[in-house]
Parts: sequence; structure tokens; C-alpha cells
Amino acid sequence: MKIEIAQIAGRDGDVAYNLARAQQHIAACAPGTDLVVFPETHLTGFLDAAQCEQHAQPLDGPALRTITAAARERDVAVVIGLVERDGARFYNTTVLVTPDGVALSYRKTHLWVAERSAVLPGDRYATVAWRGVRVGLLICYDIEFPEGARALAELGAQLLLVTNGNMEPYGPVHRTAIMARAQENQLFAVMANRVGAGPDGMVFAGGSAAVDPLGRMLFEAGGGECRHALELDMTQFDAARSVYDYLADRRLRAAAERLEHPDGRRELLIPAR
Repeated sequence: MKIEIAQIAGRDGDVAYNLARAQQHIAACAPGTDLVVFPETHLTGFLDAAQCEQHAQPLDGPALRTITAAARERDVAVVIGLVERDGARFYNTTVLVTPDGVALSYRKTHLWVAERSAVLPGDRYATVAWRGVRVGLLICYDIEFPEGARALAELGAQLLLVTNGNMEPYGPVHRTAIMARAQENQLFAVMANRVGAGPDGMVFAGGSAAVDPLGRMLFEAGGGECRHALELDMTQFDAARSVYDYLADRRLRAAAERLEHPDGRRELLIPAR
């Protein structure tokens, strides 16, 4: 599977600017690319509670229709984040958009301290197959908790895609976390982080990365804007589990309802407290 990581800066609350940048990167992807991955909330930027009403986007709105058209033009899938509007509720959401539209959406389940007053947490993990590879999504702070990646592995994920908005001085935290999540679940993990300045003097850390099922770093970006293409050898997925299989060998399993959908999506619901 051929993937491009777009490690770019964005503007909080400037949907038109962020959308145009995403279109440019999708249009410029190499022939044969299967997936283009952007940072957390790239389409809207990060929004506080007051900004959500003005800038949050529905999943069936014009911004994602534009992304769908761009994906169709290049025959790729696009993984991109936004602040989602669902009626009167708002979520930090990442979507996998194929030439046919939104194939998978995931609402961030572990909210960072600063966003808890603006958005609600999601209630499930989900995977879907794209070009023969089962894909799962996580967002930023999620990867600091092993349970989310393990839930996706239980749903058959072979590739974990992480949209990230990690800031300094926490860059090393996510470098460690993405390697651990790949190694302990024996799957590929790809993380696209934001760069540049944020509000109140914040600096986004970059450090986008790709890790193989043995936890080995395949690619690691620096702190500036870049795009990087790589091809994942999916035969490594089965090879990593040929001698020992962590999912099969573990002795403690989470109790959660599993749903199978006709379109190929699999979901694991987070039990209510």
C-alpha cells in the first residue's frame, strides 16, 4: 500500500485556506498512491467552544464533498481531521474519504484538557477495508492509551492511521507511543502531525512517522513542513505474527459490544460507565 504523509501547517478557524491546501496536496500526490494522510482537525483547525458554532463542519457538508471530489480525481483515499458538527453537538473527528465519499469516521475518544469544553468524546472504535487493507483511525492523545489501538487490532486492523496535533514539548511522547502501539499490536502505524505556530505561543512538533509491525521506525519527519511517500509491504503484517501473536496469546480481554455492518465496517462500542 502506497501512502503519502502531509505534514503541514494549518490555520485555526480558516476552513477555506485549510481546504485549499488539502486540495493542493491531494492533486500533487504521486501516481498509484492509495492513501493521503493529513493532521488532526486540518480542515477547521482547532476551535474553542465559541468558534465551533461558526466553523465546525457536518460530514455531509461542502468541505468534505470537495475532499471527495479531489479524492475521486486522483483515485485515492484521504484521511483528514475536522471539528464535526452533528446538530447541536461537536466532535473532534477524523474521516477516511474515498472517491465514493466518507467510508469511515472516528470521533476522538480521549480528549485533551483544552478541548473538553468545546467537543464531546466519541463512543466507539471502527475499522474498514480499503484496497484489501483493514484500516483503523485514532487521533492524537488517543495513542497515549493502549486500549484504543488494541480495540482496532481486535477489529482486524492491519494499518493504524493517526491524525495528530501534538505540540512541544511533547513530541518525544508520541514518538514513543506510535512505536509502542505498532509493536504491541503487530500492525503498521502511520502518524501525520501538524507543524507551525498555534495559539498562545504554541508550537506544533511535527515528527510524523511510519512504523512497521515489529515497532521499527520506517520514516520520521523533522519539525518543518514536508510530504513523504512510502510503500508498506503488507506481507510483514502476517510475518510479524508468525512466531508469536499478542492478540491470540493475551489472557485479559475487554468486554465490549461488537457490530458488523454490511458495508464492511466493524465497530467496538465503549461500555457506558
